[in-house]
Amino acid sequence: MELRTIGLTKKFGSKTAVNALDITLSNGVYGLLGANGAGKTTLMRLLCNIQNPTSGKILLNDENIAELGEKYRDLLGYLPQHFRYYPDFSALDFLLYVSTLKGLSERTARKRSKELLEAVGLWTDRTHKIRTFSGGMKQRLGIAQAMLNNPRILILDEPTAGLDPKERVRFRNLISAFSKGRIVILSTHIVSDVEFIAEDIMMMKSGEIVRFGAPKDMISEMDGRVWECMVPAALAEKYAAVYSISNLRNINSDQAILRIIGDRPPMKNAVKVRPTLEDLYLYYFKEVYEE
Repeated sequence: MELRTIGLTKKFGSKTAVNALDITLSNGVYGLLGANGAGKTTLMRLLCNIQNPTSGKILLNDENIAELGEKYRDLLGYLPQHFRYYPDFSALDFLLYVSTLKGLSERTARKRSKELLEAVGLWTDRTHKIRTFSGGMKQRLGIAQAMLNNPRILILDEPTAGLDPKERVRFRNLISAFSKGRIVILSTHIVSDVEFIAEDIMMMKSGEIVRFGAPKDMISEMDGRVWECMVPAALAEKYAAVYSISNLRNINSDQAILRIIGDRPPMKNAVKVRPTLEDLYLYYFKEVYEE
């Protein structure tokens, strides 16, 4: 399966949210990284055929999704940034209700709902009202509803926002388990959410994809651009205002170690260190220091 955009553009008045994108996606997990306002949600809504592009098109196996209509939507699973649910429904009743909206037969709906509630660890809570669920439980239910129709394309918009670290790890594991034989697009501004599960990363800035590739290859671009140096702790905030700092670690009350991103050594005692995906992200989304 291949999902391709050609010159995909979306404007809202004078603002261009998505700017002439040409990308090609096949089976695998794609991490869509970008700061808030980068255009990620608009791109995902376009890919879900919820919004129409201003210009350009989206092709599924060389067929325009606008012409495929319902056939295309039958292949989609979508978890929006703000997952809506009926708080007084139980988890099971909610999945059965969504199954009806998706056109599943009662037998298939019950079978899929049981399978998915077990997969996301909610089967024992199936009769509990959703309003009693934690944020992580609600997000797991959101994944389950997105998977009801066994979609070939799974689109997840900021699925881990607001979750604690333990729930985020569990959520990432769920995505990995569900990803086989599908196109999975995971949008986030939390780098660790995609660093270990995405086969390719798309970095989006001001409506454009500024980098696209395998995490290892992209990280290698940062070789020689990440430094660590020891500074007086009292001056750490002053340096933070001048340099692009990805980490500050106090050794004691007198000294701190700064992790600095830049094309040149920031000071004489700076030492090159191995870069990470977070360093790459900050390189493109934070101002890099200038002499």
